[in-house]
Amino acid sequence: MSSSASTPATPVTVPSVRANKVRSGSAPLVMVTAYDAPGARIASEAGVDLILVGDSLAMVVLGYDDTLQVTIEDMAHHTAAVARAKPHALIVGDLPWLSYHLSAEDTVRNAALLIRAGAEAVKLEGGTKRIPMIEALVDAEIPVMGHIGLTPQSVHAMGGFKVQGRSSDAALQLVSDAKALEHAGCFSIVLEGVPSEVAAMVTDTVNVPTIGIGAGPDCDGQVLVYHDVLGIEDRMAPKFVRRYADVKSVSVAAIADYSREVRERTFPGPDESYHLSHEVAEALHLYGAGDK
Repeated sequence: MSSSASTPATPVTVPSVRANKVRSGSAPLVMVTAYDAPGARIASEAGVDLILVGDSLAMVVLGYDDTLQVTIEDMAHHTAAVARAKPHALIVGDLPWLSYHLSAEDTVRNAALLIRAGAEAVKLEGGTKRIPMIEALVDAEIPVMGHIGLTPQSVHAMGGFKVQGRSSDAALQLVSDAKALEHAGCFSIVLEGVPSEVAAMVTDTVNVPTIGIGAGPDCDGQVLVYHDVLGIEDRMAPKFVRRYADVKSVSVAAIADYSREVRERTFPGPDESYHLSHEVAEALHLYGAGDK
């Protein structure tokens, strides 16, 4: 499904993603996060299949230490910014912590905020306990992406950002959760922070695509955070991240050059300045001289 940046791309849809299984001959799905219009344009021009307006917004854009501080209003605001870029990629809005935990009615109402903002699907975290919420969303014709394994919104319950599914019982529970999510109507499932072997087992078990992050190469797709891919965020380096650029260092150097030239009074120069016509400049000069 992935397209090259030089080829005009047709919009990606929920049904086309749902059908995208590598074992059926499909190319792996490419998903990246984005939080604003410039990021969405870059991702779209690069040819990604899905843009996740992730609750990672809390950490990489808003400066929080975890994802728990971001609100549904924050998510709707940034989803709308992404949607204004009109990317060809499918826009998935992340439901933040406590926006889908209390009732099915709350879940649908909060998901509707993201859909009205421009999302074409929503994502939520958790396994079998989320089935009533997923079924309510699907009944409201809101497409749902599941998310199991390391679920960052459960960071306190898990005792930190730890790899999940290491024991046989935990691995089998992930398989059970994935099957339940598929049965409830999820069109795809994110697998985060699980051993490669477990991710492969889950991927083989379900008929909807799995999208991995820290889950090895055998998923039906991969997702990374925009700021990690580009090297904008360098305070932490999870094992599963591969940086494809060093945008932070380039940006710091550019701003440092700008700062130096301002202080040396070499910026702005003639090319960056506006000028009066010779006639007007001369008239102003004569006016000023006669007024003294």
